[in-house]
Amino acid sequence: MLDGQNIVIVGGGAGLGATVATLAKQRGAAKIAIVDLELGAASEVARQVGGIAIKADIRTSEACHKAFDEAVSQLGRVHSLINSAAVYPRKAILEVTDEEWDLENAVNIKGTYHMMVAAVYHMRQYTNPPEVAGRIVNITSVDAFKAHPQNAHYAATKAAVVSLTKSFAHEVAADQILVNSVAPAGMATQKAAAAGFLPELAKASPLGRGAKPEEIAEFVLMAASNRNTYMTGENQIVSGGYIYA
Repeated sequence: MLDGQNIVIVGGGAGLGATVATLAKQRGAAKIAIVDLELGAASEVARQVGGIAIKADIRTSEACHKAFDEAVSQLGRVHSLINSAAVYPRKAILEVTDEEWDLENAVNIKGTYHMMVAAVYHMRQYTNPPEVAGRIVNITSVDAFKAHPQNAHYAATKAAVVSLTKSFAHEVAADQILVNSVAPAGMATQKAAAAGFLPELAKASPLGRGAKPEEIAEFVLMAASNRNTYMTGENQIVSGGYIYA
């Protein structure tokens, strides 16, 4: 599935990104770069998967390109980029400040955008139709499609990433770069458990529980793997029935 592929995972120090890294190693990924704001967390995940850790604050173009270039210098060709970094605050819609909007936009939209740009500049060097030159997978959210109390600014950024995914996919299709996104519903992560969200996730899902991160990671890696040779511009919703509930 991932035999011989080198992967960059942004936001791979915790949560879904860390789970994707672990599963990618199990599925045969050759080299994995973990990019995260928290170097300690990134280093621990990198140690577990035999990869490398890169510290980066992705709120600027310069930082994104520097991080990706460092990954290339250590991995060589990067076959797949997975954008999993995001800020997830909860606040009533009438109380969101300019500073909170700016942080959401800078990380969730602008950071994702600049990492994609860096990846495209690198991957297009390997364009050789009909072979796939590279794959990009963005983590969005069902919040982009369904109202969620106290989450409007986060939801808006994820809707923007869905749009970015489609636009990038269209513009780089000629380069044989496949760009997709995966939109999970609430996941039963350690962070969610610590915050007391698990009963809320169970109530919202017809399946009666939040998703295991491993269940979402399966879809992420399918889109990032050599099994995906034709799907691009798609947003795969994995919600346990939350969307139709």
